[in-house]
Amino acid sequence: MVDLILKNGLIVDGTGAPVFSADLAIEGQQIVGVGDVGSASAAKTLDVNGLVVSPGFIDTHVHTDAALLNNPKHESAIQMGVTTEVLGQDGLSYAPLSAENYRMYSEYMSGLCGMPPQDLDMSSITAFKSHYHRKCSVNTVALVPHCAIRLSTVGFEDVPLVGKPLEDAKSLLREGIEQGAVGMSTGLGFFPAAYSTMEELVELTSVVAEMNGVFVIQFRFFNGDRAEGFGPVAEALEIARRSGVKLHIAHYRTRPDNPGETGPMMEELDRAVANGVDLSLDAYPYPCGSTMPLCRFPGWFVEGGPDAIMARLRDPADRARAIEFLEETNGEALGHTLWSYIGSEKNRHLEGMSWFAAAADRGTSVAEMMCDVLLEEKLECGLVVSPPLSMSIWRQIESDVMRLLEREDYMVGSDSIPLGSSPHPRAFGTYPRILGRLRRRTGTPLEQLIQRMTSNPARRFGLTGRGEVKAGNFADLVVFDEARINDQSSFEDPRAQSAGIHHVLVNGELALENGHLTGAIAGEAIP
Repeated sequence: MVDLILKNGLIVDGTGAPVFSADLAIEGQQIVGVGDVGSASAAKTLDVNGLVVSPGFIDTHVHTDAALLNNPKHESAIQMGVTTEVLGQDGLSYAPLSAENYRMYSEYMSGLCGMPPQDLDMSSITAFKSHYHRKCSVNTVALVPHCAIRLSTVGFEDVPLVGKPLEDAKSLLREGIEQGAVGMSTGLGFFPAAYSTMEELVELTSVVAEMNGVFVIQFRFFNGDRAEGFGPVAEALEIARRSGVKLHIAHYRTRPDNPGETGPMMEELDRAVANGVDLSLDAYPYPCGSTMPLCRFPGWFVEGGPDAIMARLRDPADRARAIEFLEETNGEALGHTLWSYIGSEKNRHLEGMSWFAAAADRGTSVAEMMCDVLLEEKLECGLVVSPPLSMSIWRQIESDVMRLLEREDYMVGSDSIPLGSSPHPRAFGTYPRILGRLRRRTGTPLEQLIQRMTSNPARRFGLTGRGEVKAGNFADLVVFDEARINDQSSFEDPRAQSAGIHHVLVNGELALENGHLTGAIAGEAIP
């Protein structure tokens, strides 16, 4: 007797092969049979006639490192079919850090991730993984974050990483990959990673290449002088060329200032691939993003970490200098933003309010209001960029993402930040949005999209036994109605549950059954 049989499913197996009809037999964590199970008996049988059965979706880019610790059921991911998440993105996470650095960096990251429990050991990737293994609803994959490596060697300081500190950094990075991280990430819009030079990144990624890991990068938008004259895209490609590392570029798509230009934006990348760069990329299907206000500030303002930032927010001269920078670099666009997450009850009413409205309510400029809220909330506040007013631009960017997903080197990363009452809807809708309204609008084959969401990332990040429906693989599965699947989350109602997803299994356990969350905690720290 097996534990579960899914009867009469339409199997989209994750390889890109055509759909076929079959039963699935599941025992323990594994798929043990694909085909006609006949009269085989099972402890439980679900008739999924007419429904698609696919591998669970692998989210290649999230910021849920703290959310999973605070809310292990992680409804935002499960209800849209995600069974595995890659943590440690943009160089931002909690290991390997000393207890003091963990507490300090938790505060710096709090606007993006919220505050995690402060009594956890984060001194190694092994310790980091232990806090997620069989303790949350989805599987988790670790990257070694560049910021943690810098903090552990030269601190939150704008200094070169050279000599002995560089060798120590390489050792930490090597140890992290030996302990199960699949590579390293950096985000060159976040500090202290953005203090780095291209030479430093080549040195570190040479270690990643040596250990057959993946280097995940968010492009530089501070300290461009440290990129040796290369632009943001060219810098990433040059790092990969010099080090030989496998390069993965995060959330790379068109934007409101270049809708429809997927061809030109990929030309530089295709030339690099033709010259030997091993490249993959991800994208999410929305025209705007979400982050923390601190990433708008320059390096001098955040140097030293949260205590120093708070002191500068209080200092009239430093604040005036920062406000001048914010207004010069962002202009009127600074106000086209919403508060998505506020840490305390005092200002919770700001969630969902535009920065223009919040500033008017306080009788200050947008930049002054931004600084005031950061100070009052001790940095624990997040933002969502307002979508473009032009629906034609919005739709063009969606079409661009679907066009990019035709490429074999693309996959899907939601960039999920499931915090507050007004989070970006991508945290709740990315996968059903692509498989639902956007697939139906563009006519993209279902099998192709499923491949980009499952076996593509499984292969790229070395997740053995996942990403395909076949006997012997782990039973990470999604069962959905191809005709009804759709996102229902929006900027107005971002936490709305998706439609058309019936069942989700993680390691053989039902995390979603008949559209209802079960609360199962079956996720493992993999690979």
